Amino acid sequence: MPIPFAEYFARVQECLERIYGIRVVIRDIPDPLIGDLDGAEIHIDPACNPEQRLFLVAHLFGHTTQWNVDPHAFELGTRYQPPVEKKLIPAILDYEREAAAYALQMLHQIGITDIDHWFSNYAACDEAYLLHYYRTGEKGEFRTFWRNNVPLVQPKPVPPYTPVKRRFRMDGVVI
Repeated sequence: MPIPFAEYFARVQECLERIYGIRVVIRDIPDPLIGDLDGAEIHIDPACNPEQRLFLVAHLFGHTTQWNVDPHAFELGTRYQPPVEKKLIPAILDYEREAAAYALQMLHQIGITDIDHWFSNYAACDEAYLLHYYRTGEKGEFRTFWRNNVPLVQPKPVPPYTPVKRRFRMDGVVI
């Protein structure tokens, strides 16, 4: 059965706005980005297809959570440009994996429990894509980094927080 990406996106958007107080905005995002966040809002480019929108809104929720509960996460998510020193890669991987874990927990919280494999594969693809970008400065073709049947992301409880607006990354990690 196909994943109802648009329906799930709408459910996530409603959850983020009602439960977490995070506004979701669809607007033109300057290339090469397709999404951005500021700690209180998540912005997604209208050119994204429904699959991209669902992953982005969930994953950027994970980063929004990080930015609001760990001051070092904001620095990590906004500061590095490629090529990144090898010694920083483990921290970047932890940052991406934790965002995915918060995202999956939120999806489960609203009853979306049938896409764990898809979400895990997408998160692994995103991670591989970002690592390639951070190591080389080159933006490869996203789907060439796709792998099926990667280990499942393990949900991580979302700590309570009040979203705090910081600044949009516009030159950050979401490419």
